[in-house]
Amino acid sequence: MLLASHSLHTYNLAYERPVRWSDIVEESAQFLLLRLDSDTGHSGVAEMTIKPTWMGTSLAGLVAALRDVFLPLLKTLDIGDIALVRSRMDGIPENHAAKALVDNALWDLASAVSGVPLHKSWGGAPSVPVSFTVTRQAPEKMAAEAVSMVEKYGFQTLKIKGGQGLEADVDAMRQLRKTLGANIRLYVDSNGAYPMAEAPAYVMAMSEAGAEVVEDPCILSPDSAFTNLQQAAPVPVLVDFGCWSARDTRIFIAAGARAFSLKPGRFGLSDTRAMSQLASAAGCKTVVGMFGESIIGTLAAVQLSSILPASSLPAETTWFLAMTEQVTGQALAIKNGAITLPDTGGSATLIDWKRLKTLNY
Repeated sequence: MLLASHSLHTYNLAYERPVRWSDIVEESAQFLLLRLDSDTGHSGVAEMTIKPTWMGTSLAGLVAALRDVFLPLLKTLDIGDIALVRSRMDGIPENHAAKALVDNALWDLASAVSGVPLHKSWGGAPSVPVSFTVTRQAPEKMAAEAVSMVEKYGFQTLKIKGGQGLEADVDAMRQLRKTLGANIRLYVDSNGAYPMAEAPAYVMAMSEAGAEVVEDPCILSPDSAFTNLQQAAPVPVLVDFGCWSARDTRIFIAAGARAFSLKPGRFGLSDTRAMSQLASAAGCKTVVGMFGESIIGTLAAVQLSSILPASSLPAETTWFLAMTEQVTGQALAIKNGAITLPDTGGSATLIDWKRLKTLNY
Protein backbone atom coordinates (compact mmCIF):
# COMPACT_ATOMS: atom_id res chain seq x y z
CA MET A 1 0.00 0.00 0.00
CA LEU A 2 1.42 3.36 -1.05
CA LEU A 3 0.89 6.92 0.11
CA ALA A 4 -1.21 8.75 -2.49
CA SER A 5 -1.53 12.11 -0.74
CA HIS A 6 -1.48 13.80 2.64
CA SER A 7 -2.73 16.97 4.29
CA LEU A 8 -2.11 18.89 7.52
CA HIS A 9 -4.83 20.76 9.41
CA THR A 10 -4.54 23.05 12.42
CA TYR A 11 -7.45 23.88 14.72
CA ASN A 12 -8.30 25.59 17.98
CA LEU A 13 -10.95 24.23 20.37
CA ALA A 14 -12.18 26.59 23.09
CA TYR A 15 -12.42 25.62 26.78
CA GLU A 16 -15.42 26.36 28.97
CA ARG A 17 -13.08 28.20 31.37
CA PRO A 18 -9.37 29.08 31.50
CA VAL A 19 -7.32 26.00 32.43
CA ARG A 20 -4.21 26.21 34.59
CA TRP A 21 -1.62 23.57 33.74
CA SER A 22 1.72 23.27 35.56
CA ASP A 23 3.40 25.81 33.26
CA ILE A 24 0.72 27.77 31.37
CA VAL A 25 -2.86 29.00 31.51
CA GLU A 26 -4.94 28.32 28.38
CA GLU A 27 -8.35 29.41 27.13
CA SER A 28 -8.31 26.95 24.22
CA ALA A 29 -6.51 23.85 22.96
CA GLN A 30 -4.45 23.81 19.76
CA PHE A 31 -4.00 20.77 17.53
CA LEU A 32 -2.34 19.57 14.35
CA LEU A 33 -4.15 16.85 12.42
CA LEU A 34 -2.40 14.63 9.88
CA ARG A 35 -4.41 12.92 7.15
CA LEU A 36 -2.84 10.15 5.08
CA ASP A 37 -4.61 8.95 1.91
CA SER A 38 -3.53 5.62 0.43
CA ASP A 39 -3.60 4.37 -3.14
CA THR A 40 -6.41 2.02 -2.05
CA GLY A 41 -8.75 4.97 -1.51
CA HIS A 42 -8.69 4.83 2.29
CA SER A 43 -7.71 7.54 4.77
CA GLY A 44 -6.15 7.54 8.21
CA VAL A 45 -5.99 10.48 10.63
CA ALA A 46 -4.25 11.41 13.85
CA GLU A 47 -3.91 14.57 15.93
CA MET A 48 -1.13 16.08 18.02
CA THR A 49 -1.66 18.36 21.00
CA ILE A 50 0.37 21.54 20.45
CA LYS A 51 2.07 22.28 23.76
CA PRO A 52 5.87 22.52 23.41
CA THR A 53 6.52 21.56 27.04
CA TRP A 54 4.41 18.43 26.53
CA MET A 55 5.46 17.24 23.08
CA GLY A 56 8.91 18.72 22.69
CA THR A 57 8.50 21.00 19.69
CA SER A 58 6.55 23.95 18.35
CA LEU A 59 3.86 23.74 15.68
CA ALA A 60 6.26 25.11 13.06
CA GLY A 61 8.95 22.64 14.12
CA LEU A 62 6.55 19.70 13.96
CA VAL A 63 5.25 20.70 10.53
CA ALA A 64 8.82 21.10 9.25
CA ALA A 65 9.84 17.66 10.56
CA LEU A 66 6.84 16.06 8.88
CA ARG A 67 7.27 17.81 5.54
CA ASP A 68 11.06 17.63 5.35
CA VAL A 69 11.76 14.23 6.90
CA PHE A 70 8.92 11.85 7.67
CA LEU A 71 6.42 12.36 4.83
CA PRO A 72 9.16 11.97 2.19
CA LEU A 73 10.19 8.77 3.99
CA LEU A 74 6.61 7.46 3.85
CA LYS A 75 6.57 7.89 0.08
CA THR A 76 9.35 5.29 -0.20
CA LEU A 77 7.71 2.63 1.97
CA ASP A 78 4.78 0.23 2.09
CA ILE A 79 2.61 2.18 4.54
CA GLY A 80 0.59 -0.95 5.25
CA ASP A 81 3.63 -2.38 7.05
CA ILE A 82 3.45 -0.32 10.25
CA ALA A 83 6.29 -2.18 11.96
CA LEU A 84 8.60 -1.45 9.03
CA VAL A 85 7.64 2.22 8.93
CA ARG A 86 8.13 2.58 12.69
CA SER A 87 11.52 0.90 12.46
CA ARG A 88 12.65 3.23 9.69
CA MET A 89 11.35 6.28 11.57
CA ASP A 90 13.19 5.17 14.72
CA GLY A 91 16.40 5.23 12.73
CA ILE A 92 16.03 9.03 12.85
CA PRO A 93 16.88 10.48 16.30
CA GLU A 94 14.38 12.31 18.52
CA ASN A 95 11.26 13.80 16.82
CA HIS A 96 8.89 11.92 19.15
CA ALA A 97 5.88 14.04 18.19
CA ALA A 98 6.29 13.57 14.44
CA LYS A 99 6.80 9.83 14.84
CA ALA A 100 3.76 9.49 17.10
CA LEU A 101 1.56 11.44 14.70
CA VAL A 102 2.57 9.30 11.70
CA ASP A 103 2.34 6.06 13.70
CA ASN A 104 -1.18 6.80 14.95
CA ALA A 105 -2.35 7.87 11.49
CA LEU A 106 -1.04 4.59 10.03
CA TRP A 107 -2.89 2.54 12.64
CA ASP A 108 -6.05 4.51 11.87
CA LEU A 109 -5.48 3.89 8.15
CA ALA A 110 -5.06 0.15 8.78
CA SER A 111 -8.37 0.17 10.64
CA ALA A 112 -10.04 1.98 7.73
CA VAL A 113 -8.65 -0.53 5.22
CA SER A 114 -9.88 -3.52 7.21
CA GLY A 115 -13.17 -1.88 8.14
CA VAL A 116 -12.63 -3.13 11.69
CA PRO A 117 -11.93 -0.86 14.71
CA LEU A 118 -8.57 -1.45 16.35
CA HIS A 119 -10.04 -2.51 19.67
CA LYS A 120 -11.86 -5.32 17.90
CA SER A 121 -8.89 -6.48 15.80
CA TRP A 122 -6.69 -6.38 18.94
CA GLY A 123 -9.20 -8.39 20.97
CA GLY A 124 -10.11 -5.49 23.25
CA ALA A 125 -13.34 -4.58 24.99
CA PRO A 126 -15.88 -2.31 23.22
CA SER A 127 -16.62 -0.42 26.44
CA VAL A 128 -13.73 1.35 28.16
CA PRO A 129 -13.88 2.74 31.74
CA VAL A 130 -12.64 6.32 31.90
CA SER A 131 -11.83 8.95 34.50
CA PHE A 132 -11.81 12.75 34.55
CA THR A 133 -8.91 15.05 35.40
CA VAL A 134 -9.66 17.81 37.91
CA THR A 135 -7.19 20.62 37.20
CA ARG A 136 -5.63 23.17 39.54
CA GLN A 137 -8.01 25.62 41.17
CA ALA A 138 -8.91 26.60 44.71
CA PRO A 139 -9.73 23.38 46.63
CA GLU A 140 -13.43 24.21 47.00
CA LYS A 141 -13.73 24.81 43.25
CA MET A 142 -11.96 21.53 42.52
CA ALA A 143 -14.40 19.70 44.78
CA ALA A 144 -17.41 21.37 43.16
CA GLU A 145 -16.19 20.50 39.66
CA ALA A 146 -15.55 16.91 40.69
CA VAL A 147 -19.07 16.48 42.05
CA SER A 148 -20.54 17.96 38.87
CA MET A 149 -18.59 15.58 36.61
CA VAL A 150 -19.38 12.51 38.70
CA GLU A 151 -23.08 13.34 38.74
CA LYS A 152 -23.20 14.06 35.03
CA TYR A 153 -21.10 11.21 33.64
CA GLY A 154 -20.95 8.59 36.38
CA PHE A 155 -17.17 8.63 36.82
CA GLN A 156 -15.93 6.25 39.49
CA THR A 157 -12.32 7.49 39.35
CA LEU A 158 -10.86 11.00 39.29
CA LYS A 159 -7.31 12.17 38.66
CA ILE A 160 -6.49 15.22 40.77
CA LYS A 161 -3.84 17.73 39.68
CA GLY A 162 -1.55 18.58 42.57
CA GLY A 163 1.44 20.91 42.59
CA GLN A 164 -0.18 23.86 44.38
CA GLY A 165 1.90 23.32 47.53
CA LEU A 166 1.60 20.52 50.06
CA GLU A 167 -0.95 22.29 52.23
CA ALA A 168 -3.21 23.18 49.29
CA ASP A 169 -2.89 19.70 47.78
CA VAL A 170 -3.84 18.04 51.08
CA ASP A 171 -6.74 20.47 51.51
CA ALA A 172 -7.98 19.69 47.99
CA MET A 173 -7.84 15.94 48.58
CA ARG A 174 -9.63 16.20 51.91
CA GLN A 175 -12.38 18.37 50.46
CA LEU A 176 -12.76 16.03 47.50
CA ARG A 177 -12.99 12.97 49.71
CA LYS A 178 -15.46 14.66 52.07
CA THR A 179 -17.63 15.87 49.20
CA LEU A 180 -17.52 12.72 47.06
CA GLY A 181 -17.65 10.10 49.79
CA ALA A 182 -15.62 6.93 50.05
CA ASN A 183 -16.69 5.18 46.83
CA ILE A 184 -14.93 7.39 44.26
CA ARG A 185 -11.31 6.43 43.57
CA LEU A 186 -8.82 9.31 43.66
CA TYR A 187 -5.20 9.67 42.67
CA VAL A 188 -2.86 12.63 42.36
CA ASP A 189 -0.52 13.98 39.69
CA SER A 190 1.79 16.80 40.76
CA ASN A 191 3.70 17.01 37.43
CA GLY A 192 7.10 16.87 39.15
CA ALA A 193 6.38 19.99 41.22
CA TYR A 194 8.37 19.03 44.31
CA PRO A 195 12.07 18.28 44.99
CA MET A 196 13.05 14.62 45.37
CA ALA A 197 13.93 15.31 49.02
CA GLU A 198 10.27 16.22 49.69
CA ALA A 199 8.75 13.44 47.59
CA PRO A 200 8.54 10.70 50.30
CA ALA A 201 6.64 12.98 52.67
CA TYR A 202 4.41 14.19 49.84
CA VAL A 203 3.52 10.67 48.72
CA MET A 204 2.76 9.71 52.32
CA ALA A 205 0.55 12.78 52.80
CA MET A 206 -1.37 12.11 49.58
CA SER A 207 -1.83 8.48 50.52
CA GLU A 208 -3.19 9.43 53.93
CA ALA A 209 -5.54 11.88 52.22
CA GLY A 210 -6.98 9.09 50.06
CA ALA A 211 -4.84 8.85 46.91
CA GLU A 212 -4.29 5.29 45.69
CA VAL A 213 -1.50 6.32 43.29
CA VAL A 214 0.78 9.38 43.16
CA GLU A 215 2.06 10.39 39.73
CA ASP A 216 5.33 12.30 39.24
CA PRO A 217 5.59 13.80 42.73
CA CYS A 218 9.02 15.02 41.61
CA ILE A 219 11.16 14.72 38.49
CA LEU A 220 11.72 10.97 38.26
CA SER A 221 14.87 9.25 37.01
CA PRO A 222 15.53 5.49 37.27
CA ASP A 223 18.25 5.88 39.91
CA SER A 224 18.78 4.87 43.54
CA ALA A 225 16.67 7.78 44.82
CA PHE A 226 13.76 6.53 42.70
CA THR A 227 14.23 2.98 43.98
CA ASN A 228 14.22 4.19 47.58
CA LEU A 229 11.13 6.33 46.95
CA GLN A 230 9.21 3.38 45.48
CA GLN A 231 10.23 1.05 48.31
CA ALA A 232 9.17 3.52 50.98
CA ALA A 233 5.92 4.63 49.33
CA PRO A 234 2.69 3.18 50.75
CA VAL A 235 1.09 3.48 47.27
CA PRO A 236 2.57 3.12 43.78
CA VAL A 237 4.48 6.11 42.42
CA LEU A 238 3.33 6.36 38.82
CA VAL A 239 5.98 7.20 36.20
CA ASP A 240 4.92 9.58 33.43
CA PHE A 241 7.19 12.28 32.04
CA GLY A 242 10.51 10.51 32.66
CA CYS A 243 9.59 7.48 30.53
CA TRP A 244 9.68 8.03 26.77
CA SER A 245 10.12 4.57 25.23
CA ALA A 246 10.08 0.83 25.72
CA ARG A 247 13.78 1.10 26.57
CA ASP A 248 13.01 3.62 29.32
CA THR A 249 10.24 1.34 30.58
CA ARG A 250 12.68 -1.55 31.00
CA ILE A 251 15.12 0.69 32.89
CA PHE A 252 12.43 2.02 35.23
CA ILE A 253 11.14 -1.51 35.89
CA ALA A 254 14.67 -2.57 36.83
CA ALA A 255 14.77 0.38 39.25
CA GLY A 256 11.59 -0.80 40.96
CA ALA A 257 8.78 1.02 39.12
CA ARG A 258 5.27 -0.08 40.09
CA ALA A 259 3.07 1.98 37.74
CA PHE A 260 3.28 3.68 34.33
CA SER A 261 1.31 6.23 32.32
CA LEU A 262 0.95 5.29 28.64
CA LYS A 263 0.29 8.12 26.19
CA PRO A 264 -0.40 7.14 22.57
CA GLY A 265 -0.75 10.83 21.71
CA ARG A 266 2.82 11.46 22.83
CA PHE A 267 4.59 8.28 21.70
CA GLY A 268 2.29 6.51 19.23
CA LEU A 269 0.26 3.32 19.52
CA SER A 270 3.15 1.08 18.45
CA ASP A 271 5.47 2.20 21.24
CA THR A 272 2.81 2.43 23.94
CA ARG A 273 1.60 -1.10 23.15
CA ALA A 274 5.18 -2.31 23.65
CA MET A 275 5.47 -0.30 26.88
CA SER A 276 2.18 -1.72 28.17
CA GLN A 277 3.30 -5.29 27.50
CA LEU A 278 6.54 -4.76 29.42
CA ALA A 279 4.71 -3.14 32.33
CA SER A 280 2.07 -5.86 32.50
CA ALA A 281 4.69 -8.64 32.39
CA ALA A 282 6.42 -6.99 35.37
CA GLY A 283 3.16 -6.74 37.34
CA CYS A 284 3.06 -2.93 37.13
CA LYS A 285 -0.15 -0.92 37.17
CA THR A 286 -0.86 1.01 33.96
CA VAL A 287 -3.14 3.79 32.79
CA VAL A 288 -3.68 5.44 29.42
CA GLY A 289 -2.78 8.97 30.39
CA MET A 290 -4.40 12.24 29.44
CA PHE A 291 -2.63 14.21 26.69
CA GLY A 292 -5.17 17.00 26.25
CA GLU A 293 -6.89 15.19 23.37
CA SER A 294 -10.01 16.17 21.49
CA ILE A 295 -12.44 13.42 20.53
CA ILE A 296 -10.18 12.39 17.63
CA GLY A 297 -7.17 11.85 19.89
CA THR A 298 -9.37 10.16 22.47
CA LEU A 299 -10.62 7.61 19.95
CA ALA A 300 -7.04 6.58 19.20
CA ALA A 301 -5.92 6.43 22.83
CA VAL A 302 -8.83 4.37 24.15
CA GLN A 303 -8.07 1.63 21.60
CA LEU A 304 -5.00 0.90 23.73
CA SER A 305 -6.92 1.11 26.98
CA SER A 306 -9.34 -1.52 25.66
CA ILE A 307 -6.59 -4.18 25.76
CA LEU A 308 -4.98 -3.31 29.12
CA PRO A 309 -5.37 -5.65 32.12
CA ALA A 310 -8.41 -5.28 34.36
CA SER A 311 -6.10 -3.99 37.11
CA SER A 312 -5.33 -0.88 35.07
CA LEU A 313 -6.71 2.49 36.07
CA PRO A 314 -9.53 3.86 33.91
CA ALA A 315 -8.28 5.81 30.89
CA GLU A 316 -7.79 9.52 31.58
CA THR A 317 -8.79 10.47 28.04
CA THR A 318 -11.90 12.55 28.68
CA TRP A 319 -10.37 16.01 28.49
CA PHE A 320 -12.51 16.73 25.42
CA LEU A 321 -15.34 17.33 27.92
CA ALA A 322 -13.61 20.57 28.90
CA MET A 323 -13.96 21.87 25.32
CA THR A 324 -16.98 23.68 23.89
CA GLU A 325 -16.47 22.45 20.30
CA GLN A 326 -15.12 19.49 18.34
CA VAL A 327 -14.17 18.59 14.76
CA THR A 328 -16.28 15.43 14.76
CA GLY A 329 -19.80 15.32 13.44
CA GLN A 330 -21.17 13.83 16.65
CA ALA A 331 -20.34 13.72 20.34
CA LEU A 332 -18.61 10.86 22.12
CA ALA A 333 -20.96 9.74 24.86
CA ILE A 334 -19.85 8.76 28.36
CA LYS A 335 -22.33 6.77 30.42
CA ASN A 336 -21.74 5.27 33.85
CA GLY A 337 -18.10 6.30 33.64
CA ALA A 338 -17.39 4.44 30.39
CA ILE A 339 -17.02 5.13 26.67
CA THR A 340 -18.57 2.72 24.17
CA LEU A 341 -16.27 2.74 21.15
CA PRO A 342 -17.68 3.30 17.64
CA ASP A 343 -17.92 0.12 15.59
CA THR A 344 -16.26 1.74 12.57
CA GLY A 345 -12.92 1.30 10.88
CA GLY A 346 -10.83 4.47 11.15
CA SER A 347 -11.78 7.97 12.27
CA ALA A 348 -11.55 10.00 9.06
CA THR A 349 -15.24 9.47 8.32
CA LEU A 350 -16.16 10.81 11.77
CA ILE A 351 -14.63 14.23 11.08
CA ASP A 352 -16.78 17.11 9.87
CA TRP A 353 -14.26 18.40 7.34
CA LYS A 354 -16.24 21.56 6.57
CA ARG A 355 -16.44 22.41 10.25
CA LEU A 356 -12.73 21.73 10.67
CA LYS A 357 -11.96 24.48 8.16
CA THR A 358 -13.87 27.00 10.29
CA LEU A 359 -11.73 26.11 13.31
CA ASN A 360 -8.39 26.53 11.54
CA TYR A 361 -5.89 28.94 13.06
